[in-house]
Amino acid sequence: MLSQEDFLAKQYFEDGEFEKAKVFLEKLVDKNPRRTDFTERLIACYQELEQYDKAEELLHKIMGQGIVYPTGYIELGRNYALQGMEDKAIENYNLAISQIEKHPNYGYGVGYKFQQYVLLDYALKAFSRAMELNPAQNYDYQIARIYGEQGNIEEMFGSYLKMISDGTVSTANVLRNINDFITSDASNPNNLKFKRILLQKAQKTPDVIWNELLSWLFVQQEEYTSAFGQERAIYRRSEERSLQRLQGLGKLALDKREAKVASDIYNFIVENSSYKREVLDAQLNLIGISLLDAGDKELLSVEKTFSELIQEYGFQMETLQLQIAYAKFLTFNRNNPGPAIEIMEKCLELPLNNYGAAYIKNTLGDILVFDQKFNRALIYYSQIQKNLKNDVLGQEARFKVAQTSFYKGDFDWALTQLKVLRSATSQLIANDAMQLSLLISDNSLEDSTQVALKKYARASFLNYQNNKAQAVALLNDILDNHKGEKIEDEALLKQGQILTELKQYGQAEFNYLKIVEFHGQDILADDAHFALAELYNTVLKNPEKAKFHYEQIVFNHQDSYYFPQARKRYRALRGDSIK
Repeated sequence: MLSQEDFLAKQYFEDGEFEKAKVFLEKLVDKNPRRTDFTERLIACYQELEQYDKAEELLHKIMGQGIVYPTGYIELGRNYALQGMEDKAIENYNLAISQIEKHPNYGYGVGYKFQQYVLLDYALKAFSRAMELNPAQNYDYQIARIYGEQGNIEEMFGSYLKMISDGTVSTANVLRNINDFITSDASNPNNLKFKRILLQKAQKTPDVIWNELLSWLFVQQEEYTSAFGQERAIYRRSEERSLQRLQGLGKLALDKREAKVASDIYNFIVENSSYKREVLDAQLNLIGISLLDAGDKELLSVEKTFSELIQEYGFQMETLQLQIAYAKFLTFNRNNPGPAIEIMEKCLELPLNNYGAAYIKNTLGDILVFDQKFNRALIYYSQIQKNLKNDVLGQEARFKVAQTSFYKGDFDWALTQLKVLRSATSQLIANDAMQLSLLISDNSLEDSTQVALKKYARASFLNYQNNKAQAVALLNDILDNHKGEKIEDEALLKQGQILTELKQYGQAEFNYLKIVEFHGQDILADDAHFALAELYNTVLKNPEKAKFHYEQIVFNHQDSYYFPQARKRYRALRGDSIK
């Protein structure tokens, strides 16, 4: 009976139906006077219904029994404050504080309750006084959070940094809290304050921790060259001489297409690392950077570098990343899948575990698809799927089975695989599966001959083979000859994505705007808004237009896959910050 009454009371309370919740809570409090969760909710009901006398009566009754003492004074004070009786409220708040003088251990409960009701000055007083009376208690973390809530940013930064320096709180924990007050704008007042405090501390008491925090700040501000400067200093002053942090920074810079600084970082790793795998990883990243905008001359140079690396490292389990990278280069950059297939087949002869074999088979499958050897590719993908059923690699292989079936026009089998993947643990795979599934089913219903869908599948495959100009031409054919059909917005989106890769930004913008204008209520509207926002934000440098399209996702497409990214970038462009 208790659980049913409790459930209904909670449900009514959360739904804001306080009169109904009150009926159940009064019974629950009567039967369970020591259940503070019931009494707190009942008091809240009385206050929401402006029945302050009943709330006061209940509080006096409870306090007489000594159950919630001394936070009852805070509850009573707040009850007076809600009636505008400020003097009586202050009197009770001070009574709560005075209990800490007798029992310093009350400090946390009193401070927390004040903080809960945003009575921050009192919360600060409670925590601080408790620590003065009993130095064994440490409420620095709570105090730092209060400073932030009050807008005392410098005090907050100082408190958090002292805790890091003293070793009482982990750096990661502190940065999670500080992150709410820092933006990507280096000129933001909070960023400037944090940087100034760090530099002062670094000058006063040199310690590698200040370099680490400065590096973190520069990364938030996307100042990767400055972050690299700090990471070099950390490496040189570290006894372990680990390059792990620099590897992470290099990857981050590369993801942001900051090729120059990423190249500098990876060259530094090559020059300073004594571990072959670490050096090889950096060398492969340097190759990746050189391929970003490579012409024929650069491609020949890269091929020579790969040949030298293969000679140096040979075929080993520890260097599979080299063989995989070389095979992909030969296939997708040099249009030469034959030797790439031989390399991958040779790698399969090594004594591999399930994961090693899966990575090789995955790449071999991709190359075979490129070479239009679809059935052989499907065998390798299916083997991965069977051996790593519940792993992301297995799910990715299942998606590739569906995608390959789509390329070859076997739409029914593709749909069978995609239905399973719509509940995949990887959100990206689940989203891609849903998109492809809807594309096939929508365009099969409308056109039983699937003429347009077959053209779209062919265009997608041409794009996979890096025959982008041919893919664009075939998508034009769809747009010219299948106007008004469901596939039109899909063709516009796919073509826009390829045009963006070809750096034909004006034409890509036209495609996305057409989706927004003529298909604004359809399923690809959020994709188009996000693509436009990214285009304006990163390439066309029009932050106002970017903000508009991020905003469309934030307010009109909350269930979109892009929602978290759009919200973050929208807030950054809007200049949100806590001061």
